[in-house]
Amino acid sequence: MAGLVLPTMVVVVVVCDALSLSTTQDAVRRLKTLKSPAEIDRALREMRPLRSPQLYTSFINAFGRIRKPNKALALLEEMRRGDVEPSVITYNALISACGRGGRWKRAIALLDEMRRRDQLEPDVITYGAVISACEKAGQWEKALALIDEMREDDGLEPDAIVYNVAIAACVEARAWEKVVELLEEMRNARLGPDVITYNGAISACGKAGKWKQALALFDEMRRRDRLQPDVVTYGALIAACDKGGGQWEKALALLDEMRPHKHLKPNVVVYNAAISACGKGGQWEKALALLDEMREDAYHVKPDVITFGAAISACEKGGQWEKALVLLGEMRRYRLEPDVIAYGAAISACGKGGQWEKAVSLLDELRGGQHGGRRRLEPDVIAYNAAISACGKGGQWQKALSLLDEMRREGIAPDLITYNAALSACARSDRVDEALGLLDEMRQQRGVEPDQITYSVAISACEKGGRRERALALRDEMQERNAASSC
Repeated sequence: MAGLVLPTMVVVVVVCDALSLSTTQDAVRRLKTLKSPAEIDRALREMRPLRSPQLYTSFINAFGRIRKPNKALALLEEMRRGDVEPSVITYNALISACGRGGRWKRAIALLDEMRRRDQLEPDVITYGAVISACEKAGQWEKALALIDEMREDDGLEPDAIVYNVAIAACVEARAWEKVVELLEEMRNARLGPDVITYNGAISACGKAGKWKQALALFDEMRRRDRLQPDVVTYGALIAACDKGGGQWEKALALLDEMRPHKHLKPNVVVYNAAISACGKGGQWEKALALLDEMREDAYHVKPDVITFGAAISACEKGGQWEKALVLLGEMRRYRLEPDVIAYGAAISACGKGGQWEKAVSLLDELRGGQHGGRRRLEPDVIAYNAAISACGKGGQWQKALSLLDEMRREGIAPDLITYNAALSACARSDRVDEALGLLDEMRQQRGVEPDQITYSVAISACEKGGRRERALALRDEMQERNAASSC
């Protein structure tokens, strides 16, 4: 009889295991479709008690996907209480959840915890997840240090994914030299850089203003087999031309390269960078032509707030105050709320065009919430500087000083540009005492040091006002400061 029982027991266990596996697989598939905390919580209640690391890991992944790291971490505590052993895959999912939720320090703590536990060895995926957590939090130096750690502490070599994440971490930090080093490491390790690698490297060089290095990487990319630049590549390149001092001709040449290819249709990011490059290069007409092109049926790329801000800035640099105001009004027709950048550029355009009253009116509009937007906008130091400069050019020194006082009341710290603009306003109107008073104020203000422009304006004001001795004293002071700064 006993001989008959054993086969029956084996069959029952095998069937139960098969059913358990089927249930787990169904749960995993279902969890991938859930998108809200409430849905995942409901599924968790329905499936309790969870008995396998696979199910726990699936729920941790689900919470990570919706950026709920605390819920994912709570499941780790539950696993410990229930004697369910977390696997490397479980920890990888937890680290990824922490990264998505901005918990980079906890991600590193989980890596350290893995190292302390027996039978849990971090793998390349673990390190990739921790480095990604650091990248999302802007901790680029820690991300690079982790590459050294994975080699020295765990004997692991980074793969292409790890390198790509590390390069992405360096982008916002403008650490382009580190990116070039990482790229060289990849080549030496025979890890072929892919499109993502090059896009990150080009973007890092671009943000640092190294447009020539960005173009060199682009040329290298095109020489490699099976690597086709995409829209992101061209967007990063054109942005590099913009950041590199307005290399507008190169930016437009790259845009022309894109046009014949359907898979390289320029998007709003590409156009924004090209418009900005034209503006910085003094090509306001070309900037506005690109804005018109965006709205054509053939391209139909909807301009955004950044587009208009770049176009208004181009008009400001080109002395086209009337066109700047037209564009500001046009934003509202597109149901776009002008931001502080757009207002600042428009105010500056009016100032350069000798329209101080319009400049002040725009500042009042911005300050009073009359811009037609749903959210309240606060003028920043740039907007005030532009308005003060406009008043100075219009001979309105009292209004300029009034705006300076207003800045202080609003808790906006005047900077060097503010003081120079206010000082110039006083000097233009032969208000020597007021100009010298501002210079004295600058000397007492922390973080605001008079520069060559400050002294030149103050000296000129003294000379015009017949204060020759004070002018000579200021000249000596300027020379002493220059000598001290050069040491």
